[in-house]
Amino acid sequence: MIKPFPRNTNLKILTVLGARPQFIKAATVSRAIRSINATENTFIDEVIVHTGQHYDSNMSDIFFEQMNIPQPDHKLSFGSLSHGAMTGRMLESIESIILKESPDLVLVYGDTNSTMAGALSAAKVHVPVAHVEAGLRSFNLSMPEEVNRVLTDRVSQILFCPSQNAVNNLEKEGYPFSMPNSKKQQIVDVGDVMYDATLFYSQSATEKISLSRWELDEKNYALCTLHRAENTADPARLKSIFSALQDIAKELPVVLPLHPRTKSSLQKLGQLDWLENLFLLEPIPYLEMQRLEMSAKIILTDSGGMQKEAYFHKVPCITLRDETEWMETIEAGWNQLAGASFDEIIHCFQNSGKPKDESRDIYGDGQAAMKIVRELLK
Repeated sequence: MIKPFPRNTNLKILTVLGARPQFIKAATVSRAIRSINATENTFIDEVIVHTGQHYDSNMSDIFFEQMNIPQPDHKLSFGSLSHGAMTGRMLESIESIILKESPDLVLVYGDTNSTMAGALSAAKVHVPVAHVEAGLRSFNLSMPEEVNRVLTDRVSQILFCPSQNAVNNLEKEGYPFSMPNSKKQQIVDVGDVMYDATLFYSQSATEKISLSRWELDEKNYALCTLHRAENTADPARLKSIFSALQDIAKELPVVLPLHPRTKSSLQKLGQLDWLENLFLLEPIPYLEMQRLEMSAKIILTDSGGMQKEAYFHKVPCITLRDETEWMETIEAGWNQLAGASFDEIIHCFQNSGKPKDESRDIYGDGQAAMKIVRELLK
């Protein structure tokens, strides 16, 4: 039976992380935990599990250093496996850690294999789960991320939503559900923890990092990231996207931090020449990416997090996917869906610009992390 959610002022949280976006989100909550521990008559013990889903030092270790995230208490190594193998091995290891640590709850973020493995491991040994970024939907179950987020929401006791759209998605699906021997699930609209991070780290990125490092000029380049399997595993989509990037590069420098998955796909296809005329970078740390994002003229990406960060920085965005979980950015006029079509990408590029209403605030007030911790302590 699932334990009733703890309602005391001393709390042990087991946080499960594994992928780059989760490090960013967790940094905000860890900072809120440290703030409360330092200033109030309470103590929250956070135990961090790093599954190793992202294992490159630029994709993982340096995030902990730059963002001052406490070092993991448990570090696993489950990168570069198939979805089933990765998730299965994570389930086994995380379950043993939960049994050893005996936390009051397990905290998971986003929609990765690490997210679902952490949530299912906890649910199966009757430990409450809190899900940060609950309620997101692409409505495309062929995406592993959609499967992960739907299953994680279903077994979570507290659903921390980043926006009203996320709340609406859950309510349309019949949430909140009753949980065994406990109250109904809680749906809490706290805002977006990535907005917290952007507000906190943007000034530091500006002060510490100059565009001269890359010999770039303010608002005079396009920034692109490309990593999702729906694009990298499909040669036709990959070719179409890179053809569009080559066309854009005739007008504007295209900066591309090259993801290992994308590079591997191009190598297997024997098409590294598709990278010609692009400004290539190795995967870069968080602060450097923030600096490039805020100064770009336009962003092209298949990353969910980067769509939001473009909105936070008020930079027009073109999403290289057929759908998005972040419809608010589309509705606000800052984001366009282009998919992988050459013609559509170029059309969106030619018609990009700032919307008339630049002031919409759709992801909260930058205090999402503190609201999450306060809710957990109730």
